[in-house]
Amino acid sequence: MQRFLRLGRGATFAYFALNGFLMGMWIVHIPVVEQRTGIDHALLGWLLLLLGGGAFVGMRLAGPLTDRIGPRRAVPSGAALCSGALVLPALATDAWTLGGALLVLGLGNGVLDVSMNTHAVQVERGYRRPVMSAFHAVFSVGGVLAALVGALTLSAGWSVVTTLAVTAVAGLAVAALALPGLLPHQPVSHADEAPGAARAPGRRGTPRRIWFLAVLAFMLMLCEGVANDWSVLHLKSVLGAPAATAAFAYGTFATAMTVGRLLTDRLANRFGATAILRYGAALGAAGLALAAFAPIVPLALIGWTLAGAGLSGCIPQLFSAAGHFDPAAAGANVSRVAGLGYLGMLAGPAVIGPLTHLIPLNLTLLLPTALCVIAAGVAARILKSTPSPAAPADLEGATSR
Repeated sequence: MQRFLRLGRGATFAYFALNGFLMGMWIVHIPVVEQRTGIDHALLGWLLLLLGGGAFVGMRLAGPLTDRIGPRRAVPSGAALCSGALVLPALATDAWTLGGALLVLGLGNGVLDVSMNTHAVQVERGYRRPVMSAFHAVFSVGGVLAALVGALTLSAGWSVVTTLAVTAVAGLAVAALALPGLLPHQPVSHADEAPGAARAPGRRGTPRRIWFLAVLAFMLMLCEGVANDWSVLHLKSVLGAPAATAAFAYGTFATAMTVGRLLTDRLANRFGATAILRYGAALGAAGLALAAFAPIVPLALIGWTLAGAGLSGCIPQLFSAAGHFDPAAAGANVSRVAGLGYLGMLAGPAVIGPLTHLIPLNLTLLLPTALCVIAAGVAARILKSTPSPAAPADLEGATSR
């Protein structure tokens, strides 16, 4: 039984790391692809919306599909699609072909994202304790590894086609090798769902609590998006830091996010998901406020570090809560929360840009600060009565199938 779960957990780690690595390799090669296709920054920005749109569609499709066929079939399918699609942007010759390539890559990313998070919920249910945050930490590690590998291949003079083709083949190999460790599909009827997920007779549609979780995900991932895209510019334009120093703003935020996620599962097991969300969002708000009003670079870096540490464990708790709310619709519920959260990630940078025409950049950080404060305030009410990981009894029959 425990060996079965350990294999499932290991396979989930592999797919999360693969997803982070694949998307990281694309990000590293964006400037090269832009140059090859002869487009400018403005057009690239619009084309990247197709990547986000494809991911959103993939997430919405993957939820019900994963519930129907099970993560054991959906996860490797999403990994294969995402891996194979990675080489398409490298083959693009103009804006039209690049747009199509990004749409397919986003679709594969969305399918893999939701299906692997749904499988993570299944693994967590078997362990009867929080394990979700560690998976998200490994996703970040995959991105860091991609940055290192990408830097090496670029410095060695590899063409983008060769690099991404080799990466795609490696991704397909990882997807195949990790497949045997995935847990068997466990069909669940609504009669078996957790008490907190009970619905009124005849009631259909998405439960209100899932939409509340999705809105929280939108708010908090908007804050992450702002940090990802504006933290470096904040140090450079507001505090006058050199470009090399300004880069540490994102570096400290990302590092704190990764370390925080590695520690969150233990903290959630001891203090509960509500405490992680409440105090994590509050710490995120404090960090963003400190960064906004910091008069010197060191204080701003401390602020971005605190923001990363605070936000690190929040999203995994929301994904976990959505997945455990109704085991029969885990994939669909995770897709709703992840999809709206992903829109928040895209919206954050887009919202800050126009605001800078009205107020200074540092003051625009008060918007994500306020969203973190709201999230901290409603955390207990939103997560109240949300089921925690169920007993591992669900897996006993699965091991014999």
